Amino acid sequence: MIDFKRQGERVEEEIISMRRHLHENPELSEEEFETSQFIQRKLDEYGIPYKKGYAKTGVLGIIKGGKPGGVVALRADIDALPIHEKTESSYVSKKEGVMHACGHDAHTSMLLGTGKLLNEQKADIKGTILLVFQPAEENAPTGGSQPMMDDGIFDEYKPDVIFGQHVWPDLPKGQIGIRDGAMMGASDRFIVTINGTGGHASMPHQTNDAITMASAVVSQLQTVVSRNVDPLEAAVLTVGKIEGGYRYNVVADKVTIDGTIRTLNPEVRSRVQERFNKIVEGVTAGMGGSAEIEHIEGYPATVNTPEWAQQVRATAQNLLGEESTPVLNSSLGGEDFSRFLLKYPGAFFWLGTMPKNGQPKPLHDPYFELDEDALAGGAEMMAQVATDTLEKLEK
Repeated sequence: MIDFKRQGERVEEEIISMRRHLHENPELSEEEFETSQFIQRKLDEYGIPYKKGYAKTGVLGIIKGGKPGGVVALRADIDALPIHEKTESSYVSKKEGVMHACGHDAHTSMLLGTGKLLNEQKADIKGTILLVFQPAEENAPTGGSQPMMDDGIFDEYKPDVIFGQHVWPDLPKGQIGIRDGAMMGASDRFIVTINGTGGHASMPHQTNDAITMASAVVSQLQTVVSRNVDPLEAAVLTVGKIEGGYRYNVVADKVTIDGTIRTLNPEVRSRVQERFNKIVEGVTAGMGGSAEIEHIEGYPATVNTPEWAQQVRATAQNLLGEESTPVLNSSLGGEDFSRFLLKYPGAFFWLGTMPKNGQPKPLHDPYFELDEDALAGGAEMMAQVATDTLEKLEK
């Protein structure tokens, strides 16, 4: 059995250097051309064969072990976000309005470091390990995982198991977040257009105010979760944007409400959407207006295969100690890795990267930072879970 404990120290400096380079040079979803080239150069340097062009910029590294066995895939996402960075780090983003605020720079660098560690010991590996560098994770609802599969990324090597790792600022270094079953939520979007009748602000009796209707709709939507979902189930309904009106003395004839619904359970997902529609239609009709409702289905819930979630837990405890896998709740954040898990068994887990000051900023925050000292451990974790899984598949 291959042991990667403390082997991450050999690639730690390189992982941090790669992460800082990618952080300074972020690229948005479907625009990761330089990032893809950087990955390919590193794989060439490490002597790891690869294929490219999946979902335009995706790359597949292939490590064939010296012994026969199964196939395990490891995935890292590579895209950044349209966020203006506000940190004061020495490697702040050089691109105005673009930032690695979700840690994908760290994911890419860790997977490259993982590949280097694995390739150095490939003679002892029992099977094949795939390094999946996925673009467009932030491009919901399209994403990059399904286009990669549509492009045939697994046509030659079909994974028996697939794993994904995500930096997690709420967990300290040395801890791994893992759950059997639902790990992250389904992320759906809604766009509602409320139609009324406009007119002069001094004569509201001649109008049907779309802003008044929108206010009533938003207020009533708060009851969808509080009065229609079992308190022990998870659901969030958030109105994130409202647009309407022309100027201060005009009654608005149209308002657009834009938001998201997050759930874990498919039945809850369906129930929330049904109740949402009834409230919007009922409130607007009762006030003499009308509504057009568009639901955009996003990423499904990220649901871990229990067997492989338990393998992640066992690997983490062997590497980091019995206390390294605390009991935790699922997150309702959306994750494109979910579509891989619809097709293949596997697990998605979180790597503790809480900043040293103990005051983490959330993912997607312009002040987001992480503890780089945790990244070598992340590479160890990925390498170890891959080889442990191949050993289990053999048995």
